[in-house]
Amino acid sequence: MERRLHVLTPLRRAWVPVAATVGILAQQGDRVREWVDPLPVVLRLAALAGLVLVFGAYGFLSWWFTHYAVTDTELRIRTGLIFRRTAHIRLDRIQAVDVTRPILARVAGVAKLRLDVIGTEAKDELSLLAERDAVALRAELLARAAGFTPERAVTVGQAPERELLRVGVPDLVASLLLSLGVWAALAGGLVAPVVVWWVSDNPWAAVVTLVPLLGAVWAGSVGRFLTEYDWTVAESPDGLRLDHGLLDRLHETVPPGRVQTVRLVEPLLWRRRGWVRVELAVAGSKNEVLVPVARREAAGAVIARVLPGVDLTRLVFSPSPSAGSRWVVPVWWKGYGLAVSDEVFAARRGRLCRRTEIVPHAKVQSVRRSQGPWERARGVADVHVDTGAGNTVTARLRPAAEASTLLDAQATRSHTSRATARPDRWMT
Repeated sequence: MERRLHVLTPLRRAWVPVAATVGILAQQGDRVREWVDPLPVVLRLAALAGLVLVFGAYGFLSWWFTHYAVTDTELRIRTGLIFRRTAHIRLDRIQAVDVTRPILARVAGVAKLRLDVIGTEAKDELSLLAERDAVALRAELLARAAGFTPERAVTVGQAPERELLRVGVPDLVASLLLSLGVWAALAGGLVAPVVVWWVSDNPWAAVVTLVPLLGAVWAGSVGRFLTEYDWTVAESPDGLRLDHGLLDRLHETVPPGRVQTVRLVEPLLWRRRGWVRVELAVAGSKNEVLVPVARREAAGAVIARVLPGVDLTRLVFSPSPSAGSRWVVPVWWKGYGLAVSDEVFAARRGRLCRRTEIVPHAKVQSVRRSQGPWERARGVADVHVDTGAGNTVTARLRPAAEASTLLDAQATRSHTSRATARPDRWMT
C-alpha cells in the first residue's frame, strides 16, 4: 500500500522556489525596484499574494505526487509532477538506514529517513515523516532486509540496543583544544590576512584570505563540537548505532560486515592521555567517524564489535628498516610500521599525527607491490592493499625481499578469508 509523507512536507518544499525567487530579486534589485515603484499598493499586494499561492501550490503538488511503498523485496519511491521518477530500492541492497532530526524538525516532531544503498553514491531520502513513523519504517526495512516475513516485519519493532560508549562534553572540548590542526588554522587566520594586507595594501584581499581560514577554524572546532556532541555508540542486532549532534540530531547505523577499513588517529597532544579517534571506510556509505575521542582501551572494545576477533593490544608493529628507509624518507621514516595477524593487515604512518589503518583480510580487493628508482637503489619497496571502499592502505619502505613475500602471502590470506567470511546480513 502506498503512503504519503508528513503534511508539513509542502512547507519545506515550498522553500525551493522561495529561495530561488529571493536570489533573483537580490541580484536584480534595481530593476525590480523600477518595476514595482510605479505600481499601486493594491497591485503590489496582489502580486505578493499570487507568489504565495504559486509557491504554496508547488509545495502541495510536489507532496501530493510523492508516494512510497514497501513490498516484499523493495522500497519504491515515486516523485514528480511533470517528470515522474520511481526509485526501486532492493531491500537486500540497503546498507544503512539513518534517521536525521534537524533542530526545526525536532520542534515539529518530524524527521528525515536516509538510505545508503550498495552501488549508489547519493542517498535516497524520505523527508519529512512523523518521528514515530520514521523510526517504525526504519525497523520495518531492516527486518525485511534480514529476511522476516512482511507480516512479522511490521510488528517486530526496533531491535534492542546496549550502550557501549558515550563521549562526555569535557573530553570532547579537551580533544578539540589539544588538536594542532585547529591551532594551526587559527594562527594562519591571524597571520595570513595581515601579510596579504601588508604586501598588497588592499583590505579586501585580506578579507578574502581570512574567510576560508575562519571557515576551517569553525569546521575543526565549533562545527565538530556541534556534530559530535553527546556521541553515543550502542550495539544492536542491526549493527552499531551512532547517536550524536547538538542542533541536528543524527541516528546512524554502521552495518554489520560492511566495514572495509578502520583508521585510528592519534594526534601528538592526545597520546599522553591515551586518546584515539576511530574513523571508518564503509563501501557505499558516508559514515566516516565511529568514535570522535576515547581512551585506547575503550576504542579497542568498540573496534572488536566492528571487526570481530581483532585485538589492538596483540598487533605488534615492525618498523621500516633504518638502513634503506632513512635515505628515501628522511626523519619521517620512523613513523612507518607494519603488523599482520590472522585477521587483519595493519599499516602505521606519521610522527606528529599517527595514523593506523586496519583492513580485514576478507575485504582486500587487490594487492600491489611498487618500487621507485630511489627505493630500488636502497633495497626497499611498498606494498599496497586496495579495499572495496576505494581506499588504499600502504605498508611503506619494507625490505624488498619481505615485500615480495608479503605480496604473495597477503593474496593467499585474502582469498582464504573471503571463502570463510560470514555473510553480511542484518540482525544476525
